[in-house]
This record gives sequence, C-alpha cells and structure tokens, in this order.
Amino acid sequence: QLQLVESGGGLVQPGGSLRLSCTVSGATLSDYAISWFRQAPGKEREGVSCISSRGDVTNYAGSVKGRFTISRDNLENTVYLQMNSLNPEDTAVYSCATPGRFVTMCSIFSSGMKDWGKGTLVTVSS
Repeated sequence: QLQLVESGGGLVQPGGSLRLSCTVSGATLSDYAISWFRQAPGKEREGVSCISSRGDVTNYAGSVKGRFTISRDNLENTVYLQMNSLNPEDTAVYSCATPGRFVTMCSIFSSGMKDWGKGTLVTVSS
C-alpha cells in the first residue's frame, strides 16, 4: 500500500533555506505525479508545487515561484522541495500528495489528490 512520508521541516531564520523530502513506500514512485501543499494556522490549504510522474513538467504557486524548486529521484523513491529565501509567511505544515497511480500530469489543486502524507512543520522565525 502506498505511503507518503515527509521529512526535513524545522525552524529556520528568515532568508534561510530548507529541503523537504517526500519518500514513497509500498509503490514505485515513477508511476506517480507528486504535489506539495501547505497549511498555515487559521488558513486554508494552499498548493505549492507539483511534478509530473516523468519529472518533465513542474508547476509552482505564484507565492513561491523563483524561490522553491521541486525535483524527484525515482531511484531513491523521493521527491524534494528545495525552499530558499524563506520568509515568515512560508510558515506552515507542508504535506505531499498524489492523485493516484498512472496519473501522469500534476496539479496543485487539492481536490484531485487521492493519497496524503501526514506533513512536516516548517517555521520561519528569527
């Protein structure tokens, strides 16, 4: 059974960087498009970025474009989210999700997601 596990969150100062990981088990990562979402306290969930199953298509929310980079290593069964120039508005629980097996294109809309990880907390504060 597919499982998604996020890691790499933590406390970082404004202007700093973090790299989040989404590790897939129980399935072959190359069969899945993966998306990252975040939810800040008191706010709705927001799509952050996504990558197609082949890794040839990526998409970013306007709020993170130019600062975040998504990538995947199918041999390691892991999708990464490199986050640079972090600011306090990036503070949130970050979760990865997938629309399901063999859905090749990615989306940053949560309604299409089928499986979710539990999330990892990112706090940007001085």
